[in-house]
Amino acid sequence: MTNLRIGHGYDVHRLTENRRLILGGVDIPWEKGLLGHSDADVLTHAIMDALTGAARLGDIGKLFPDTDPAYAGISSLKLLSHVARLLDEAGYDVVNLDAVLLAQAPKVGPYRRQMEENLAQALGIDPSQINVKATTEEGLGFTGDGSGMAAHAVVLLEKR
Repeated sequence: MTNLRIGHGYDVHRLTENRRLILGGVDIPWEKGLLGHSDADVLTHAIMDALTGAARLGDIGKLFPDTDPAYAGISSLKLLSHVARLLDEAGYDVVNLDAVLLAQAPKVGPYRRQMEENLAQALGIDPSQINVKATTEEGLGFTGDGSGMAAHAVVLLEKR
């Protein structure tokens, strides 16, 4: 039996007026934000689902249901820290994490390093173990027309 486990996560949120845009724990100044029960950090949500999937811990809907008022408006980085504790209790270490944000706008390049640092701090790992990137979809689909954002994440875990 191998000590390595791979997980993939995906999340999507609608863009809306009068909400802050939080991505990887960074508050990005923009005209719209993501709609959701928590802070709707689509990038962090995809990462959490990849981590919980690799460790067979379920998913964020199971761990942090949107019907629970305790999670209303909560920082997704706090939820990620909770996932990190669950991984530790289950005996898993993060080897590396690769994530991509799909959004037509705004440009997030200037915020990528801060996102990686925030995510690494919440997970208790080195930022060099995390890569965050972004792409547009050339105006195609809901991410391309600006009505929403999506994120994919892939993680590699190692059992201690």
